[in-house]
Amino acid sequence: MQPYQREPEYVTTLADGTVKQLNPFTGTEVWTVPGRGNRPLGGASGPALPLDPDADGAHCAFCEKRYLETPPEKARVVHRGNDTWETHYRTPAEELHATTAAFRRVSNLFEILSYEYWHLNYGYALPSRVAARREAYLASPAGWEHVRRVVAMKLRAAGLGEAEVNALGRDEVVAAASGFFGGGHDLIVARRHYVDGATDTTQLASSGTLSIEEHREFIRFTVESVKALYELNRYARYVTVFQNWLKPAGASFDHLHKQLVAIDERGVQHEATLAKLRQNPNLFNDVATNYAARKNLVIAENDHAIAFAGFGHRFPTIEIYSTSPTSDPWELRPEELRGMADMIHAMQAATGADIPCNEEWHYRPIDVDLAMPWRVMLKWRISTLAGFEGATKIYLNTITPVMLRDRVVERLFALRAEHRVADDLKIAFEAPCRPNTLRYARPSR
Repeated sequence: MQPYQREPEYVTTLADGTVKQLNPFTGTEVWTVPGRGNRPLGGASGPALPLDPDADGAHCAFCEKRYLETPPEKARVVHRGNDTWETHYRTPAEELHATTAAFRRVSNLFEILSYEYWHLNYGYALPSRVAARREAYLASPAGWEHVRRVVAMKLRAAGLGEAEVNALGRDEVVAAASGFFGGGHDLIVARRHYVDGATDTTQLASSGTLSIEEHREFIRFTVESVKALYELNRYARYVTVFQNWLKPAGASFDHLHKQLVAIDERGVQHEATLAKLRQNPNLFNDVATNYAARKNLVIAENDHAIAFAGFGHRFPTIEIYSTSPTSDPWELRPEELRGMADMIHAMQAATGADIPCNEEWHYRPIDVDLAMPWRVMLKWRISTLAGFEGATKIYLNTITPVMLRDRVVERLFALRAEHRVADDLKIAFEAPCRPNTLRYARPSR
């Protein structure tokens, strides 16, 4: 029998005000020293420049008037009014502008793992239904011209000269386009570049500027698309989901979009977490939500999700957990999915559009039989890692978990009063903070 071992303190405040943190899953050590958290946040969008009205809907390649600059759509969501949404699949090139997409699912032009990666390493080939979709799209003059131009754009970016691009035959274009239809790296692109009625370049449309219903559909469509990637490629062991907001957080365009990447491994972080979970099935309650509640770090709760100020992260991080007993996001009941979407939306709205951040999703890998909660990390990319971190592997985080909680809570009360986040949000002291609020480890319904 193993001797009892007390869990370490993951957040420790020293006499001089220095806060030392330890991540319970990764072991990452983080310090916050007095004074360094007083630096201003945000300001990443640059000076306010007036918008050209003639450029409305065409500010970047993700905008609605530039559909032909991205690969053929796999799906789109259209808003029909009164919170009614329709998902359209396999829209032909001739009909791309027949409706306005609230959200679009397209292949990433520059994949992390390309179609060739899966084809050459695993023998993956387009399923017959996907190959038929490719042929149908290319059969029309508009579809052929769309694909030919996007292939040429991709090859030029890869360094091919104009003569080489122009010399491509039909078979070569078709082969180069396979990833557009059956690749494993997708984007979920939102409609707006700037908020409706924007007059200057600081008024970018972020996750938090979406309406509550829009954001619910954004999350639903993303979850559906994750499931679709697993169904497309039987060799995928995990589909990672993330959102880079603003260039300091890794975004190519300051246009709201999520990325979904099928990979052939679970990832180092999942493997480390799984090893701990096998020893303690209640791990996520013990070292995440329960600990956060004891330290008064809970930011908000609703009936289906909880958010708290995370600890032991390289950047200030809001952790958002689904409290559903169901591990797979695509198996959540509609009300559970809405509750998780509302919590993510509230945390994004409180963060604000001017703070660079990464939204990272974590959920149970498809080949794991252990129960795990779906959780989302919202990381504020407000500092740059430098020599101290590289030399010591101790990371300087400019905001303590308590400071993060206080900043977000103050903003949430104002947002709720303005009805810009869900009304059923229980903020700070309103949250019940019951032990073992995560139900993943209990028998499912």
